[in-house]
Amino acid sequence: MAEEAAYLAVARFHKPHGLKGEALIFALTSEPEEVFVEGRALIPLDQAGNPVGEPVTVERSRRFHREWLLKFRGLSNRTALEGWPRQTLLGVSRAELRPPREDELYVHEIPGTPVVADGRVIGVAKELFSAPGGDLLAVDLEGRELLIPFRKPIVRRVDRAARQIEIDPPPGLLDL
Repeated sequence: MAEEAAYLAVARFHKPHGLKGEALIFALTSEPEEVFVEGRALIPLDQAGNPVGEPVTVERSRRFHREWLLKFRGLSNRTALEGWPRQTLLGVSRAELRPPREDELYVHEIPGTPVVADGRVIGVAKELFSAPGGDLLAVDLEGRELLIPFRKPIVRRVDRAARQIEIDPPPGLLDL
């Protein structure tokens, strides 16, 4: 079994916002109010969950439409954030987070997870995308990629123990 990552991605950097050093980020956690608290250190991560830069500390945070605005200590203007690559992952130590429930998966656990419909495996999850209308699950269906809305009632159940995602696709969705 592979070693668990010491850090877990909780946010994805979108872009600088305004002139005073705020960052627009997309939350990758179901509990952003508990994670993006004043004093929390966020560490830039690579796709494997390894630190790739110096931590930044949250000075303040607030929800902003479908994303979050975070102000970091010591970053007082937009220029400080303009050098950050878009889509940079920000993470925290696994020990600082609540463990997932039986009906949840960490985002990094989604790739490779079997997707089941009507009791049979129809494909394998590749990744979870953020879209304006909500999250989309990219599924490999025998070499063909299909994007499935990742929300109820289409996603019936996420089974952590069995490591599978059960869906109830509307008529025609699997034929797209």
